[in-house]
Amino acid sequence: MTTGIFKALSTAALGLALGTAALAEAESSDPIKLTINEWTGQVLTTNIAGALLGKMGYNVEYVTAGYFPQMTALQDNTVTAALEIWTTNIADAYDIAIDSGNVTDIGSLGIVPLETWFYPAHVEELCPGLPDWEALKNCPHVFATPETIPQGRLVDYPADWGTSNRDRLTGLELPFTSIPAGSEGALVAEIKTAFTRKTPLLVMFFSPHWSFSEYDLRPVTLPPFEAGCEDDPSVGVNPNATFDCDFQRGDVRKVAWAGMADKWPGAHALLSALEISNEQQIELINMVDQQGKSVDEAVAHWLAENEASWTSWIDAAQ
Repeated sequence: MTTGIFKALSTAALGLALGTAALAEAESSDPIKLTINEWTGQVLTTNIAGALLGKMGYNVEYVTAGYFPQMTALQDNTVTAALEIWTTNIADAYDIAIDSGNVTDIGSLGIVPLETWFYPAHVEELCPGLPDWEALKNCPHVFATPETIPQGRLVDYPADWGTSNRDRLTGLELPFTSIPAGSEGALVAEIKTAFTRKTPLLVMFFSPHWSFSEYDLRPVTLPPFEAGCEDDPSVGVNPNATFDCDFQRGDVRKVAWAGMADKWPGAHALLSALEISNEQQIELINMVDQQGKSVDEAVAHWLAENEASWTSWIDAAQ
């Protein structure tokens, strides 16, 4: 991603983008601060939310925030809401924030996430036995790089996204090393290179993402997730280790500073109602990351295509 996609709509631009409907009277003119994280889908979700809040007359600010630090910032209203929290990679930060009493969960975003290890389809010829995870035991050399040899390389999430892959590789006794990517863009660059050059790649990745509309990325079939496998060595395929199973299929949540419901009740209701589907977000991500559209253009497209939904949310919130 490039920094250009983070450009926020101004209040005046919001009025133009959203038509001529009169703005509602906001309960407070203080800014509602929405967190911006570093992946395109989250930026789009947040700008859609900001556009709708602008229509309701609220003052919106976008605050670039680290994925984990934002959970602390929410507790004292340094930021007001974070709209795309993947429960599978937030570790304890989500629970700590909720347990503090200063942060509330305001519902599912509607996205059905998939996070796991993926590989390009052509790798099945280089590592026979895939997608079965045990095939990886026999071909770490296929995925090795100068920094990992003789172990294979797993291109992992950026460090500040959170990851359990070092524990998972140990639990499954796989001769691989987790190497964090620097950003979402770096993950995508690895995928593009692997398909262009027909080279091997094992990568931690996620859906929804535009890449799945262009590349035949296939998930590794890991041992099924069992409750307790991340904490209890007796659960899972390895009796001597934890994390010896697949990733738990989680949810994508929206969270807010606990005082938001009292200070901006209409805004709180709107963000609670906000939903977006995998298909909708993949389309918007593709517009920005592949077609060169701006975030503003993608948001305007979503607003035009989903007017019945968002007008009902605003009507109910007001």
